[in-house]
Amino acid sequence: MRTHGYVLRRAVRASYILPPSETAARWARHLTAAYLTRGCGQWVSADQVDDARLVVSELVTNATRHGRGNCRLRLSVDHGRVTVEVHDHSPVPPRLRTTGPTAPDAAGGSGSGGESGSADVCGLREDGRGIAMVRELSRRFSVLGSPGGGKTVQAVLTC
Repeated sequence: MRTHGYVLRRAVRASYILPPSETAARWARHLTAAYLTRGCGQWVSADQVDDARLVVSELVTNATRHGRGNCRLRLSVDHGRVTVEVHDHSPVPPRLRTTGPTAPDAAGGSGSGGESGSADVCGLREDGRGIAMVRELSRRFSVLGSPGGGKTVQAVLTC
């Protein structure tokens, strides 16, 4: 559709329900790549697809690990922005952690679900860096409570 010399494109959205399984993040990465390269109807760069797959993998992994059941992945592309939303049933927001020894953090836990982190041979945490990575890759990052319970974690990536 053309209006006043500008091409208007509708935002195209996709939504997927993923089970709380070890393969959910792999499926989410596959679905994200397929949607962004073939299904969204808009051009998305290879770098943006890679960034979106990484963000999706981290958010879905967190949701299936800490979110109490299925999670919903929503993707949309509009005006050069890829929006990733992952909803789960836990009201606890993800926490940004710094790297360091494996002792519990100040809140008494080590992750968004309160589970202890694993350590490498040097005694440093292997987990807990994903949200920092998601924030670094995103133009905007937010956590929204849901009226029906749970939360939606949203990351907006740009070209």
